Amino acid sequence: MAAGAGRPAVAILGTRGIPAAHGGFETLAERLAQHLAAQGWRVTVYCQHEVTTLRRRFSSTTWRGIELVHVQVAQTGALATLAFDGHCVRHAAQRDAACLVLGYNGAPFLPWLRLRGRKILTNMDGIEWRRPKWNAAVRAYFWVAEWIAAWTSHRLIADHPAIADHLATRRPRSAIATIPYGGDPVEAAPTAPLDALGLAPDRYLLSVARIEPDNSILPIVRAFSRRRRGLRLVVVGCLDAANPYHRAVRAAAGDEVMFPGGLYDPAIVRALRFHARAYLHGHRVGGTNPSLVEALWAGNAVIAHDNVFNAWTTGPGQFAFRDEETLEAAIDLALTRPEYLAPARKAARRRAAEAFRWSDVLARYEAELLALARDVARAEGRSEPDARAVGGTAPAPRSR
Repeated sequence: MAAGAGRPAVAILGTRGIPAAHGGFETLAERLAQHLAAQGWRVTVYCQHEVTTLRRRFSSTTWRGIELVHVQVAQTGALATLAFDGHCVRHAAQRDAACLVLGYNGAPFLPWLRLRGRKILTNMDGIEWRRPKWNAAVRAYFWVAEWIAAWTSHRLIADHPAIADHLATRRPRSAIATIPYGGDPVEAAPTAPLDALGLAPDRYLLSVARIEPDNSILPIVRAFSRRRRGLRLVVVGCLDAANPYHRAVRAAAGDEVMFPGGLYDPAIVRALRFHARAYLHGHRVGGTNPSLVEALWAGNAVIAHDNVFNAWTTGPGQFAFRDEETLEAAIDLALTRPEYLAPARKAARRRAAEAFRWSDVLARYEAELLALARDVARAEGRSEPDARAVGGTAPAPRSR
């Protein structure tokens, strides 16, 4: 914190950056950064830029009162992400700010932040090493990275009670806060995005997910395609012809299945959700899934894989499946028994309002960060930031 500033400071690491264009963590970073800046915080967000020729490793711009530190990396893919995480940690270690780390992909670098006296709050995401898409070496890396992040961070965020239970096998529960993902209510949406895709309201089922085995995309496509339905299945996600799983998904699809590719315009995805007959969610591993939360806020009837993660997120009143047969039965109900849909849609909105309001989520993150910012001030021998002075909330209790 700059001398005499009297304002808490936070650096947000672990995402591709903002404005959000990629996924849930980026959306969280964007919403939280704007919230904190409006409350008087000094906010820094690290942004990844993959380049063919490295010209300037670090550069800064300002966006809506937030400092964006642009970090160039000359690698691609997973190596680019690791390099980016390493450079961000090196840069953030020189800042007098609490550090919010989203995910633990770059956990091996976090001890450097700790050695330099930075306070670390880490959102531990899902149990990445359990995902079947990874080979043994990658799973081993994530298993080790999870332990490093758990023990290097001062506080851990779980986005789901089952994730908190898992993290409690690594750290005491007093070091863990459970804060889910947030969303905004969708009360109306234009039909123009549907027109562009040749769709009609209430005449399609929708899936929005990475097309991977642990998201059950192949069983979803197969169950829907077993016979003609008289409406469409829209599977939003990027397909790569070189990927064997993607080829299997395409091969299993009947002519009523549509693959529009990856859609990243929030207005288009919001309209697709709002007008869908039902939302299909096949995720088997993870915590509170952002796409599922957004489906609840859109008032979707949900057909979700039956596991502890999805069951807590959706709450009661939705459809569940365990395998292809029970999935087909759930699809049949959604398509042929409209009387089941209205109660499910009401239950979705009720659950969203109960558990996934952005205002609540952001206030809880701010309370956690304010507690760390106070520790930063104590470590530097400066006056502690006051929640009332920055418009924030009281600090959350935490372990030391």
